[in-house]
Amino acid sequence: MIDAKAKELGRLIGQSEPYKALKRSNDGLGADKETVTMLRRMEELRNNAQAMIEGGQEPTAEMEREMDELLARVQVSPVYQQAVAAQENFDKLMMQVNNWIAEGIKSGAASPIITLS
Repeated sequence: MIDAKAKELGRLIGQSEPYKALKRSNDGLGADKETVTMLRRMEELRNNAQAMIEGGQEPTAEMEREMDELLARVQVSPVYQQAVAAQENFDKLMMQVNNWIAEGIKSGAASPIITLS
């Protein structure tokens, strides 16, 4: 019963405009080779810096400078901005869904009547 309702909710979320916009923006971002390259390099730098910190070392000034430059370039990318906005809108939808579920749990726990439909 619960699994069927959860699958139905998932189907409805998948058909929602925030999800469709998120998918379109992620597809667009993935097609932008320059932005993808910058994001991958940023991830590589972040991983290297984390490994250095865990090893008791400080990331180099060059690493920090490169990260700052990449971040500045990525943040002005229209496809990146669109992906961030779409992700924020989808996150808002999911927060609202979670609130509705929490409300349902509260009202279900308070109800002396058991329903299975």
